[in-house]
Amino acid sequence: MGADRICVGAIAGAFGVAGEVRLKSFCVPPEAIASYGPLLTEDGGRSFGVRLTRPVAGALGARLSGVATREEAEALRGVRLYADRAALPALPEDEFYHADLIGLAAHDPGGALLGQVRAVLNHGAGDLLELERAGGPSVLVPFTRAIVPAVDLAAGRIVVDPPEGLFE
Repeated sequence: MGADRICVGAIAGAFGVAGEVRLKSFCVPPEAIASYGPLLTEDGGRSFGVRLTRPVAGALGARLSGVATREEAEALRGVRLYADRAALPALPEDEFYHADLIGLAAHDPGGALLGQVRAVLNHGAGDLLELERAGGPSVLVPFTRAIVPAVDLAAGRIVVDPPEGLFE
């Protein structure tokens, strides 16, 4: 999508019969997704105003501008929604948008290249960085200060001090 937009949610399908959607928010708090202005599709071809209607199991009920029927809502299932970076809050020095971490080179404390960040995953116990290694399988690294002591967005790199045996 580019550095000027950040993925803030995805449409999980239709909710009800009048065009509401189940909206999965990637924001903290989840309700903040409605405050970031019109949200855009990945290709920028469509934009939607968002009005939250009610909590839904694991998501939020929402009305999107221009979506009036269940069929229109269901057709949007899986569409990821993006906000302009300028509309998002500035983060503290030790927090990062996932989109900013993807693509960074990962080096060990001695400077040797370990791989490149391919994804940031969270399965409930904290963030994991998926490092793609040249000539080897991908490795999941806990994104903690102890294991990733340095993130330098300007230089496009992170330092990873892996636990014993992680890369073997």
